[in-house]
Amino acid sequence: MKASTFVYPWDITGDPGAPARIAALGVEQVTLASAYHSTRALTPRHPRHRIVTAEHAAVLYPPDDRWAGRALRPYPAGGWAPGDAWGEAAEALAAAGPEVHTWVVLAHNSRLGAERPDTSVVNAYGDRYPWAPCIAQPATRAYLVDLAAEAAVRPGAAGAELESLGWYGLQHLHAHDKTGGVGLGDAGQYLMALCFCPDCRAGYGAQGLDPDELAAAVREALEPLWRGAPDDQGWSGVEKLLGEETAAATRAWRDERARTLQETAVAAVRAAAPTGFQVLLHADPVTHHVGANPGVDPAHILSVADGVVVPCADGPGLLTPFAEQGREGAVLAANFGVVAGMGGSPGTLTADMARARELGATEVRLYHAGLASDADLEAVREALTSR
Repeated sequence: MKASTFVYPWDITGDPGAPARIAALGVEQVTLASAYHSTRALTPRHPRHRIVTAEHAAVLYPPDDRWAGRALRPYPAGGWAPGDAWGEAAEALAAAGPEVHTWVVLAHNSRLGAERPDTSVVNAYGDRYPWAPCIAQPATRAYLVDLAAEAAVRPGAAGAELESLGWYGLQHLHAHDKTGGVGLGDAGQYLMALCFCPDCRAGYGAQGLDPDELAAAVREALEPLWRGAPDDQGWSGVEKLLGEETAAATRAWRDERARTLQETAVAAVRAAAPTGFQVLLHADPVTHHVGANPGVDPAHILSVADGVVVPCADGPGLLTPFAEQGREGAVLAANFGVVAGMGGSPGTLTADMARARELGATEVRLYHAGLASDADLEAVREALTSR
Protein backbone atom coordinates (compact mmCIF):
# COMPACT_ATOMS: atom_id res chain seq x y z
CA MET A 1 0.00 0.00 0.00
CA LYS A 2 1.62 3.21 -1.23
CA ALA A 3 2.41 5.75 1.48
CA SER A 4 2.86 9.51 1.35
CA THR A 5 3.57 12.05 4.05
CA PHE A 6 2.56 15.70 4.13
CA VAL A 7 5.29 18.32 4.49
CA TYR A 8 5.72 22.08 4.15
CA PRO A 9 8.44 23.69 2.03
CA TRP A 10 9.94 25.27 5.16
CA ASP A 11 10.53 21.77 6.54
CA ILE A 12 12.90 21.15 3.63
CA THR A 13 14.53 24.39 2.51
CA GLY A 14 17.58 25.22 4.59
CA ASP A 15 17.83 21.68 6.01
CA PRO A 16 20.11 19.58 3.79
CA GLY A 17 19.32 16.40 5.74
CA ALA A 18 15.52 16.67 5.50
CA PRO A 19 14.94 15.00 2.09
CA ALA A 20 16.96 11.89 2.94
CA ARG A 21 15.38 11.70 6.39
CA ILE A 22 11.90 11.74 4.87
CA ALA A 23 12.81 9.22 2.18
CA ALA A 24 14.19 6.93 4.89
CA LEU A 25 10.70 6.69 6.42
CA GLY A 26 9.81 4.37 3.56
CA VAL A 27 7.34 6.66 1.79
CA GLU A 28 7.00 6.49 -1.97
CA GLN A 29 5.51 9.96 -2.22
CA VAL A 30 5.64 13.34 -0.50
CA THR A 31 2.62 15.65 -0.58
CA LEU A 32 4.18 19.13 -0.44
CA ALA A 33 2.11 22.24 0.32
CA SER A 34 1.98 24.70 -2.58
CA ALA A 35 -0.94 26.85 -1.34
CA TYR A 36 -1.64 26.91 2.36
CA HIS A 37 -3.58 28.76 5.05
CA SER A 38 -2.06 30.71 7.92
CA THR A 39 -0.44 28.54 10.58
CA ARG A 40 2.15 28.38 13.33
CA ALA A 41 4.23 25.24 12.96
CA LEU A 42 7.03 23.39 14.68
CA THR A 43 10.19 22.45 12.81
CA PRO A 44 11.82 20.27 15.49
CA ARG A 45 14.91 19.24 13.50
CA HIS A 46 15.59 22.28 11.34
CA PRO A 47 19.10 23.75 11.77
CA ARG A 48 17.90 27.35 11.45
CA HIS A 49 14.57 27.60 13.29
CA ARG A 50 12.13 25.76 15.54
CA ILE A 51 8.92 27.73 14.93
CA VAL A 52 7.58 28.99 11.61
CA THR A 53 4.73 31.50 11.59
CA ALA A 54 2.93 31.68 8.27
CA GLU A 55 1.07 34.92 8.84
CA HIS A 56 -1.57 34.52 6.16
CA ALA A 57 -2.86 32.17 3.50
CA ALA A 58 -0.43 32.23 0.61
CA VAL A 59 0.94 30.49 -2.43
CA LEU A 60 4.39 29.08 -1.80
CA TYR A 61 5.71 29.83 -5.30
CA PRO A 62 5.69 32.94 -7.53
CA PRO A 63 2.14 33.38 -8.93
CA ASP A 64 1.97 34.05 -12.66
CA ASP A 65 0.41 36.89 -14.66
CA ARG A 66 -3.06 35.32 -14.87
CA TRP A 67 -3.90 37.38 -11.78
CA ALA A 68 -3.05 40.78 -13.24
CA GLY A 69 -5.84 43.27 -12.66
CA ARG A 70 -8.06 40.85 -10.73
CA ALA A 71 -9.68 41.84 -7.45
CA LEU A 72 -9.32 38.34 -6.01
CA ARG A 73 -5.84 36.93 -6.30
CA PRO A 74 -3.53 34.74 -4.20
CA TYR A 75 -1.18 36.35 -1.71
CA PRO A 76 2.53 35.62 -2.02
CA ALA A 77 4.20 34.20 1.05
CA GLY A 78 6.43 36.26 3.28
CA GLY A 79 9.75 35.22 4.76
CA TRP A 80 8.41 31.82 5.81
CA ALA A 81 8.42 30.65 2.15
CA PRO A 82 10.19 33.20 -0.04
CA GLY A 83 10.61 32.94 -3.79
CA ASP A 84 9.84 29.55 -5.28
CA ALA A 85 9.93 27.73 -1.96
CA TRP A 86 7.78 24.91 -3.34
CA GLY A 87 10.03 24.39 -6.34
CA GLU A 88 13.21 24.37 -4.27
CA ALA A 89 11.80 21.86 -1.78
CA ALA A 90 10.29 19.68 -4.51
CA GLU A 91 13.61 19.42 -6.34
CA ALA A 92 15.43 18.37 -3.17
CA LEU A 93 12.78 15.79 -2.28
CA ALA A 94 12.70 14.30 -5.75
CA ALA A 95 16.49 13.94 -5.72
CA ALA A 96 16.12 11.84 -2.57
CA GLY A 97 13.75 9.44 -4.28
CA PRO A 98 10.06 10.09 -3.46
CA GLU A 99 7.58 11.27 -6.06
CA VAL A 100 6.30 14.77 -5.26
CA HIS A 101 2.65 15.86 -5.39
CA THR A 102 1.18 19.26 -4.57
CA TRP A 103 -1.01 19.93 -1.55
CA VAL A 104 -3.43 22.75 -2.34
CA VAL A 105 -5.68 24.39 0.28
CA LEU A 106 -8.48 26.32 -1.43
CA ALA A 107 -11.61 27.65 0.34
CA HIS A 108 -9.84 28.52 3.60
CA ASN A 109 -8.31 31.99 3.70
CA SER A 110 -8.58 34.33 6.68
CA ARG A 111 -6.68 37.21 5.05
CA LEU A 112 -9.06 37.21 2.09
CA GLY A 113 -11.99 37.39 4.52
CA ALA A 114 -10.39 40.20 6.49
CA GLU A 115 -9.57 42.32 3.44
CA ARG A 116 -12.67 41.39 1.43
CA PRO A 117 -15.40 40.61 3.98
CA ASP A 118 -18.01 40.45 1.21
CA THR A 119 -16.45 37.14 0.10
CA SER A 120 -17.07 35.35 3.41
CA VAL A 121 -19.77 32.97 4.61
CA VAL A 122 -22.41 34.85 6.65
CA ASN A 123 -24.42 32.83 9.18
CA ALA A 124 -28.10 33.22 10.10
CA TYR A 125 -27.19 35.73 12.82
CA GLY A 126 -25.26 37.96 10.41
CA ASP A 127 -21.83 36.90 11.71
CA ARG A 128 -19.13 36.55 9.07
CA TYR A 129 -16.62 33.70 8.97
CA PRO A 130 -13.53 35.39 7.54
CA TRP A 131 -11.70 32.06 7.20
CA ALA A 132 -14.47 30.67 4.96
CA PRO A 133 -14.89 32.06 1.43
CA CYS A 134 -18.43 31.50 0.20
CA ILE A 135 -18.14 29.04 -2.69
CA ALA A 136 -21.46 30.17 -4.18
CA GLN A 137 -20.16 33.59 -5.20
CA PRO A 138 -19.13 33.73 -8.90
CA ALA A 139 -15.96 35.77 -8.36
CA THR A 140 -14.83 33.48 -5.54
CA ARG A 141 -15.52 30.39 -7.63
CA ALA A 142 -13.45 31.78 -10.53
CA TYR A 143 -10.61 32.59 -8.12
CA LEU A 144 -10.66 29.11 -6.58
CA VAL A 145 -10.71 27.35 -9.95
CA ASP A 146 -7.71 29.31 -11.25
CA LEU A 147 -5.87 28.88 -7.95
CA ALA A 148 -6.46 25.13 -8.11
CA ALA A 149 -5.00 24.91 -11.60
CA GLU A 150 -1.97 27.09 -10.86
CA ALA A 151 -1.09 25.72 -7.43
CA ALA A 152 -1.69 22.08 -8.39
CA VAL A 153 0.33 21.93 -11.58
CA ARG A 154 3.77 22.98 -10.42
CA PRO A 155 6.90 21.97 -12.34
CA GLY A 156 7.96 18.50 -11.23
CA ALA A 157 4.65 17.57 -9.62
CA ALA A 158 3.17 14.19 -10.55
CA GLY A 159 -0.22 14.87 -9.00
CA ALA A 160 -2.21 17.08 -6.67
CA GLU A 161 -4.37 16.80 -3.57
CA LEU A 162 -7.05 19.47 -3.27
CA GLU A 163 -8.12 20.31 0.28
CA SER A 164 -11.06 22.52 1.33
CA LEU A 165 -12.67 22.33 -2.11
CA GLY A 166 -16.19 22.82 -0.79
CA TRP A 167 -18.10 24.54 1.99
CA TYR A 168 -16.41 25.66 5.19
CA GLY A 169 -18.35 26.30 8.41
CA LEU A 170 -17.98 27.29 12.04
CA GLN A 171 -15.45 24.65 13.04
CA HIS A 172 -12.00 26.10 12.48
CA LEU A 173 -8.63 25.90 14.23
CA HIS A 174 -8.54 29.63 14.91
CA ALA A 175 -6.01 31.46 17.09
CA HIS A 176 -7.12 31.40 20.74
CA ASP A 177 -10.34 29.67 19.73
CA LYS A 178 -13.14 29.95 22.30
CA THR A 179 -16.09 28.43 20.43
CA GLY A 180 -16.30 25.01 22.06
CA GLY A 181 -18.33 25.96 25.12
CA VAL A 182 -21.63 24.72 23.66
CA GLY A 183 -21.86 21.30 22.00
CA LEU A 184 -23.91 22.06 18.89
CA GLY A 185 -23.57 18.56 17.50
CA ASP A 186 -23.63 17.57 13.85
CA ALA A 187 -27.00 19.15 13.06
CA GLY A 188 -26.14 22.39 14.83
CA GLN A 189 -22.86 22.65 12.97
CA TYR A 190 -24.74 22.33 9.67
CA LEU A 191 -27.18 25.07 10.62
CA MET A 192 -24.30 27.31 11.69
CA ALA A 193 -22.65 26.67 8.33
CA LEU A 194 -25.61 27.88 6.25
CA CYS A 195 -24.56 31.03 4.41
CA PHE A 196 -26.77 34.09 3.99
CA CYS A 197 -24.61 36.26 1.75
CA PRO A 198 -26.51 37.88 -1.17
CA ASP A 199 -25.67 35.04 -3.55
CA CYS A 200 -26.82 32.35 -1.13
CA ARG A 201 -29.99 34.28 -0.30
CA ALA A 202 -30.77 34.34 -4.01
CA GLY A 203 -29.96 30.64 -4.23
CA TYR A 204 -32.39 29.79 -1.46
CA GLY A 205 -34.99 31.89 -3.22
CA ALA A 206 -34.52 29.81 -6.37
CA GLN A 207 -35.30 26.75 -4.24
CA GLY A 208 -38.61 28.28 -3.16
CA LEU A 209 -37.42 29.53 0.24
CA ASP A 210 -37.77 33.04 1.60
CA PRO A 211 -34.24 33.80 2.87
CA ASP A 212 -35.42 36.00 5.74
CA GLU A 213 -37.86 33.33 6.88
CA LEU A 214 -35.15 30.69 6.51
CA ALA A 215 -32.67 32.69 8.64
CA ALA A 216 -35.33 33.13 11.31
CA ALA A 217 -36.11 29.40 11.18
CA VAL A 218 -32.44 28.55 11.58
CA ARG A 219 -32.11 30.81 14.60
CA GLU A 220 -35.22 29.31 16.14
CA ALA A 221 -33.99 25.77 15.44
CA LEU A 222 -30.65 26.52 17.09
CA GLU A 223 -32.07 28.09 20.23
CA PRO A 224 -32.59 24.81 22.15
CA LEU A 225 -29.01 23.78 21.33
CA TRP A 226 -27.63 27.04 22.73
CA ARG A 227 -29.49 26.22 25.93
CA GLY A 228 -27.89 22.78 26.16
CA ALA A 229 -30.36 20.47 24.43
CA PRO A 230 -28.46 17.42 23.11
CA ASP A 231 -28.04 16.83 19.40
CA ASP A 232 -26.43 13.68 18.04
CA GLN A 233 -28.79 12.81 15.20
CA GLY A 234 -26.82 13.84 12.11
CA TRP A 235 -28.94 14.75 9.09
CA SER A 236 -32.11 13.48 10.71
CA GLY A 237 -31.45 16.07 13.42
CA VAL A 238 -31.30 18.83 10.80
CA GLU A 239 -34.63 17.65 9.38
CA LYS A 240 -36.15 17.57 12.85
CA LEU A 241 -34.91 21.06 13.70
CA LEU A 242 -35.61 22.74 10.38
CA GLY A 243 -38.28 20.56 8.73
CA GLU A 244 -37.64 18.00 6.01
CA GLU A 245 -38.66 20.15 3.03
CA THR A 246 -36.76 23.21 4.16
CA ALA A 247 -33.67 21.16 5.03
CA ALA A 248 -33.76 19.47 1.62
CA ALA A 249 -34.04 22.82 -0.16
CA THR A 250 -30.94 24.17 1.60
CA ARG A 251 -29.06 21.02 0.62
CA ALA A 252 -30.18 21.30 -3.01
CA TRP A 253 -28.61 24.76 -3.27
CA ARG A 254 -25.42 23.96 -1.36
CA ASP A 255 -24.81 20.54 -2.91
CA GLU A 256 -25.13 21.92 -6.43
CA ARG A 257 -22.69 24.74 -5.72
CA ALA A 258 -20.13 22.35 -4.23
CA ARG A 259 -20.49 19.67 -6.92
CA THR A 260 -20.12 22.07 -9.83
CA LEU A 261 -17.17 23.83 -8.21
CA GLN A 262 -15.42 20.50 -7.71
CA GLU A 263 -16.12 19.47 -11.29
CA THR A 264 -14.86 22.77 -12.68
CA ALA A 265 -11.75 22.90 -10.52
CA VAL A 266 -10.71 19.34 -11.33
CA ALA A 267 -11.29 19.98 -15.03
CA ALA A 268 -9.12 23.11 -14.83
CA VAL A 269 -6.32 21.16 -13.16
CA ARG A 270 -6.51 18.44 -15.81
CA ALA A 271 -6.45 21.00 -18.61
CA ALA A 272 -3.27 22.54 -17.20
CA ALA A 273 -1.55 19.25 -16.31
CA PRO A 274 0.46 16.75 -18.33
CA THR A 275 -0.96 13.35 -19.22
CA GLY A 276 -1.13 11.01 -16.26
CA PHE A 277 -1.30 13.76 -13.64
CA GLN A 278 -3.26 12.47 -10.63
CA VAL A 279 -5.97 14.60 -9.00
CA LEU A 280 -7.34 13.67 -5.56
CA LEU A 281 -9.77 15.48 -3.26
CA HIS A 282 -9.74 15.54 0.52
CA ALA A 283 -13.29 14.42 1.21
CA ASP A 284 -15.84 13.14 3.72
CA PRO A 285 -18.64 10.79 2.55
CA VAL A 286 -21.17 12.45 4.89
CA THR A 287 -22.45 14.85 2.28
CA HIS A 288 -23.61 17.69 4.55
CA HIS A 289 -20.29 17.96 6.40
CA VAL A 290 -18.13 21.04 5.92
CA GLY A 291 -14.50 21.96 6.43
CA ALA A 292 -11.09 20.88 5.18
CA ASN A 293 -12.60 17.53 4.14
CA PRO A 294 -15.92 18.71 2.69
CA GLY A 295 -18.81 16.31 2.36
CA VAL A 296 -19.23 14.72 -1.07
CA ASP A 297 -21.37 12.13 -2.76
CA PRO A 298 -18.94 9.19 -3.14
CA ALA A 299 -20.27 8.02 -6.50
CA HIS A 300 -20.14 11.52 -7.95
CA ILE A 301 -16.70 12.50 -6.71
CA LEU A 302 -15.11 9.26 -7.90
CA SER A 303 -16.51 10.02 -11.36
CA VAL A 304 -14.80 13.42 -11.27
CA ALA A 305 -11.42 12.90 -9.55
CA ASP A 306 -8.92 10.04 -9.55
CA GLY A 307 -9.69 9.37 -5.92
CA VAL A 308 -10.01 10.77 -2.44
CA VAL A 309 -8.00 11.36 0.72
CA VAL A 310 -10.24 10.34 3.61
CA PRO A 311 -9.85 11.54 7.23
CA CYS A 312 -9.25 8.58 9.55
CA ALA A 313 -8.50 10.27 12.87
CA ASP A 314 -11.48 8.45 14.39
CA GLY A 315 -10.75 5.21 12.56
CA PRO A 316 -10.98 4.19 8.91
CA GLY A 317 -14.76 3.75 8.78
CA LEU A 318 -15.29 6.70 6.40
CA LEU A 319 -13.50 4.70 3.69
CA THR A 320 -16.41 2.27 3.34
CA PRO A 321 -18.85 4.46 1.34
CA PHE A 322 -16.11 5.17 -1.19
CA ALA A 323 -14.99 1.55 -1.41
CA GLU A 324 -18.58 0.43 -1.93
CA GLN A 325 -18.61 2.25 -5.27
CA GLY A 326 -16.31 -0.45 -6.67
CA ARG A 327 -14.64 2.05 -8.97
CA GLU A 328 -11.67 0.30 -10.55
CA GLY A 329 -8.41 2.20 -10.29
CA ALA A 330 -9.72 4.81 -7.86
CA VAL A 331 -7.27 5.93 -5.19
CA LEU A 332 -8.69 5.61 -1.67
CA ALA A 333 -6.08 7.10 0.62
CA ALA A 334 -6.54 6.72 4.38
CA ASN A 335 -5.23 9.82 6.16
CA PHE A 336 -3.78 9.09 9.61
CA GLY A 337 -2.28 11.51 12.10
CA VAL A 338 1.17 10.40 13.23
CA VAL A 339 2.05 13.33 15.51
CA ALA A 340 1.38 12.05 19.02
CA GLY A 341 1.43 15.52 20.52
CA MET A 342 -1.43 16.52 18.19
CA GLY A 343 -3.59 13.49 18.91
CA GLY A 344 -2.06 11.14 16.35
CA SER A 345 -1.26 7.49 17.02
CA PRO A 346 2.00 6.51 15.32
CA GLY A 347 2.30 3.48 17.58
CA THR A 348 -0.87 1.93 16.15
CA LEU A 349 -0.08 2.74 12.53
CA THR A 350 0.57 -0.89 11.53
CA ALA A 351 -2.81 -1.99 12.82
CA ASP A 352 -4.51 1.11 11.45
CA MET A 353 -3.13 0.51 7.96
CA ALA A 354 -4.17 -3.13 8.06
CA ARG A 355 -7.73 -2.18 9.01
CA ALA A 356 -7.82 0.52 6.35
CA ARG A 357 -6.71 -2.00 3.73
CA GLU A 358 -9.53 -4.31 4.80
CA LEU A 359 -12.00 -1.47 4.26
CA GLY A 360 -10.72 -0.72 0.77
CA ALA A 361 -7.82 1.71 1.19
CA THR A 362 -5.31 1.57 -1.64
CA GLU A 363 -2.90 4.13 -0.17
CA VAL A 364 -2.08 5.82 3.13
CA ARG A 365 -1.36 9.46 3.99
CA LEU A 366 0.64 10.44 7.06
CA TYR A 367 0.13 13.78 8.75
CA HIS A 368 2.80 15.14 9.12
CA ALA A 369 6.55 14.37 8.84
CA GLY A 370 7.66 17.94 9.42
CA LEU A 371 5.72 18.31 12.67
CA ALA A 372 6.47 14.89 14.15
CA SER A 373 8.97 14.11 16.89
CA ASP A 374 11.89 11.73 16.34
CA ALA A 375 9.97 9.06 18.27
CA ASP A 376 6.93 9.53 16.05
CA LEU A 377 9.07 9.19 12.93
CA GLU A 378 10.71 6.04 14.23
CA ALA A 379 7.27 4.50 14.76
CA VAL A 380 6.34 5.45 11.20
CA ARG A 381 9.54 3.86 9.85
CA GLU A 382 8.78 0.63 11.71
CA ALA A 383 5.18 0.56 10.47
CA LEU A 384 6.08 1.21 6.85
CA THR A 385 8.87 -1.36 6.95
CA SER A 386 6.38 -3.98 8.10
CA ARG A 387 3.96 -3.43 5.22
